[in-house]
Amino acid sequence: MKRVIETIRAAYPISPETEQALKDSVTECRFPKRYQLVKAGVYVKCAYFIEKGMTRSFWLVNGEEITTSFSCEGGIVFSMDELYYNKVSEEYVETLEDVVAYRIPLERLLELFRTNIELANWGRIIHQNEYRRLHRSHKERLTLSAGERYEAFKQQFPQVCQRAQLGYIASYLGITLSTLSRLRGAKK
Repeated sequence: MKRVIETIRAAYPISPETEQALKDSVTECRFPKRYQLVKAGVYVKCAYFIEKGMTRSFWLVNGEEITTSFSCEGGIVFSMDELYYNKVSEEYVETLEDVVAYRIPLERLLELFRTNIELANWGRIIHQNEYRRLHRSHKERLTLSAGERYEAFKQQFPQVCQRAQLGYIASYLGITLSTLSRLRGAKK
């Protein structure tokens, strides 16, 4: 859990006791590329801390996959609908590479948030950061050209640019694959 703990500590300092409580609550899992960790319409009842590998979240809209986010080493993925509203997910999360993750039951994660101020504060901070990312992404879609959105994406997610399929990046940016290919070709 080295990368996960490093990422948590980078967001909010946790004590050795909190680290141990988290370690005692998770189970190591391995998933192949293109495995769906979260499925729309299905209760998963777990969150996953990503130790190695990358995932993407997406919605299925009229048969088309619309990428909403990416998560790499140190990140956590889960269904917000399930965690906060006890509803089935409207979103999918799939692995883009072979993934090593640590699974934690949502019930246990919520218990840790209720009983451990360090983990509660870490959870608050990651949600603040995610809200800011979503807010910025929304603003960029409304105000920036496709080229400017791609440049901003490269700055924010350099690892994703190197590791994810271009179609997923184009979907996230709200542009076509041909537009993204043209933008990438123009920068070389």
